[in-house]
Amino acid sequence: MKYGAIYPSLKGRTVLVTGGGSGIGESIVEHFAAQGAKVGFLDIKEKESKALAARLKRKRQTVHFEPCDLTDIAALKSAIKAVRKALGPITILVNNAAHDERHTLEEVTPEYFDERIRVNLKHQFFTIQEVVPDMRRAKNGAIVNMGSTSWMVAFGGLPVYTAAKAGVIGLTRGLAHELGKSNIRINSVAPGWIMTERQKSLWVTPEALQQLMKDQCIQRTLDPADIARAVLFYASDEASACTNQSVVFDGGWL
Repeated sequence: MKYGAIYPSLKGRTVLVTGGGSGIGESIVEHFAAQGAKVGFLDIKEKESKALAARLKRKRQTVHFEPCDLTDIAALKSAIKAVRKALGPITILVNNAAHDERHTLEEVTPEYFDERIRVNLKHQFFTIQEVVPDMRRAKNGAIVNMGSTSWMVAFGGLPVYTAAKAGVIGLTRGLAHELGKSNIRINSVAPGWIMTERQKSLWVTPEALQQLMKDQCIQRTLDPADIARAVLFYASDEASACTNQSVVFDGGWL
């Protein structure tokens, strides 16, 4: 892992990362821990998450994992309280958790629609609601909501997911003015096609990569660390003048 820049303002801060057990979330957890932050993370994947926590603790880094189904809002709030008890007041939040399950227009039922919104958008709102009191007391906070370029490029095959990810922009901008009064910044990061293990195992083919290189300006694939390093910057005091923004990291795909 390339740590890149060091941000002194992140050292000792309590960070909460949702969906931190694998993929982009795992890299975000690793990068914050390497900065000397105290990192709590939530995930439904217990095996992978426990392995990550154990690996970072062997490096004497401060991490705390809470298993959680983020679609259960009561369980989500309980898990956040457990992170707060273990690590202290939360002043940085990364709303990373999502699930890009494919579906067609015809097969979506009302129940499936609601479930996709719960997985990809609803928990972001309630996680913010739970941690903002900590940030207000500290008179300082940074929130990074994970968006997506999928709706921007009119990516097909998952319309409810793209609707939810478009909603992340509305959530971010809808809260920025209110939170800014308490010196709390809120931004969103929109990744392009990031080569997580899930993506590589399910959808990456030689043909798809060839098309991606035609579409992207930068002629290399992007990996989770590319997003993690961006998140560090927007969470740090180096970005203290930046809020109410959605920033694209897609290698120039758009």
